[in-house]
Amino acid sequence: MTKLRMRQAVATALADEMRDDPTVVVLGEDVAEAGGVFKATDGLLAEFGPKRVRDTPISEMGFLGAAVGAAATGLRPVVEIMFGEFLGVALDQLVTEAAKFRYLSAGHYPVPMTVRVSVGAGVGFGAQHSQCLETWCYATPGLKLAVASGPQTAYGLLRAAIRDDDPVVVLEPRRLYPERTEVTTGEAGVIPLGVADVRRTGEDVTLLGLGGTVPTVLDAAEGADGWTAEVIDLRTLLPWDVEAVLDSVRRTRRLVIVEEGPFTGGWGTEVASRVAAELFGVLAAPVVRVTAPDVPVPYAKPLEERYVPGAEYVREQVGELISSGRLPKPWWEAR
Repeated sequence: MTKLRMRQAVATALADEMRDDPTVVVLGEDVAEAGGVFKATDGLLAEFGPKRVRDTPISEMGFLGAAVGAAATGLRPVVEIMFGEFLGVALDQLVTEAAKFRYLSAGHYPVPMTVRVSVGAGVGFGAQHSQCLETWCYATPGLKLAVASGPQTAYGLLRAAIRDDDPVVVLEPRRLYPERTEVTTGEAGVIPLGVADVRRTGEDVTLLGLGGTVPTVLDAAEGADGWTAEVIDLRTLLPWDVEAVLDSVRRTRRLVIVEEGPFTGGWGTEVASRVAAELFGVLAAPVVRVTAPDVPVPYAKPLEERYVPGAEYVREQVGELISSGRLPKPWWEAR
């Protein structure tokens, strides 16, 4: 094992797959000469050259479309989308073309393409560059969707995504790029898509995090007073690990889902619906979704810190749920 920052873990995963498979290529804005705007492709151009690591024009529709064609004809392209919002101008290439080729061609043209997307608040990029946007991909059959929660998952999920024969979107919370932890590399570090990870055991509540909220729920659980939590990193949204979540909630009888995005339409609605439907007679309290409010991400640092759910707020919500057995109000309604 070696200590890596999350951006280094991404670059290491890309290099390992490129060494193992000559069909893996990387393309995107500033991924070659500059090593990526967040330095997540640093060093790749020097090792693999400009034919396999390509800077592109500022045209997401163009280079994502090129990647779809390349994937359908024998390559395994990895595309970097600098900011999640930029995916919007090329969404047709992802959800209408890449996600449907295998179906429309009766299996003759799979699209083994990986799309890396930096997302999330916490670093002061403002309303137009700080969203998570999982929901843009969530309702698209034919896609797989994974979310990194730190260096190890960034490494392991990315390698699994590149090897997959269908298009996979990997979201990378950019506030985690500087985080540095021990990382298992090589085959032992590959993380299968669709498998959640129980990060901490507990008895009173299941705390479900994804991406940037995983460190938050771990912090909340470690500082809990009077209750213990089982913490799950969902890791993959498409497909999500239904049985791992249900098994945990059967034991704890309570579920709190912590999301970074707005309340309305968040990814936790699907999980909450499934758990409430299948475990209705088991639950000791309502399923709680701890989210951001339905407003754009603020630019001012104090407001941005309030916007993103923090560990203390999660502890407050869990404590109220356990003590009252009722659904706690979110802070923007209670205060």
